[in-house]
Amino acid sequence: MSPSVTATVHDFVVSHLGVEPQRASVTFLGVEPIDVERFVLDDGVVFVTLGCARHPMADPGDLAPDPVRGPRVELVVRMKAGAPVPGLHRRLATVAAAPAVEGLVLAPDALVDLGEPLWDGAPFTALVTAADELGEVALPEPMDPVRFLRAIPITANEAAWVRLKGADALRDAWAEAGIDIAEASRSPATM
Repeated sequence: MSPSVTATVHDFVVSHLGVEPQRASVTFLGVEPIDVERFVLDDGVVFVTLGCARHPMADPGDLAPDPVRGPRVELVVRMKAGAPVPGLHRRLATVAAAPAVEGLVLAPDALVDLGEPLWDGAPFTALVTAADELGEVALPEPMDPVRFLRAIPITANEAAWVRLKGADALRDAWAEAGIDIAEASRSPATM
């Protein structure tokens, strides 16, 4: 019997990052638990969800979704070391549970507005996704691979910018202003 999707993802990330994580588990009514693993590296902290990819994502209008084939993702948040981010794991788990709970299909350039701070006291209330450097991990056929999406914390104004101009325009604004998106206390992009 092949290992579970979550075990495969965990082993892949540990192998790639080279350190063992701390793990927090968050449960939601009617949904399997979502774990958030926290990897402390020399240059920062990486949070990775574990459980979002357990089942393939499907359009909520699909009355008979395929239980094996379909896109699978896990979310990654990369932050500089040193800044406290209390509550981030709970909000990240909430987003990771959204495909199972709400039928949300996560993909690159997705905008997810939480309507509350991403961590206690944070100015960021939304996430925009992009392909993460972890890439993807293969699963046994016929399952699709698990793609890792970087979930980048953004402010309400930046979320409005994404709605109006798209995620690429926001990335251009960050690059032009020299904004380090991994900095927990960064300034928002000015539009």
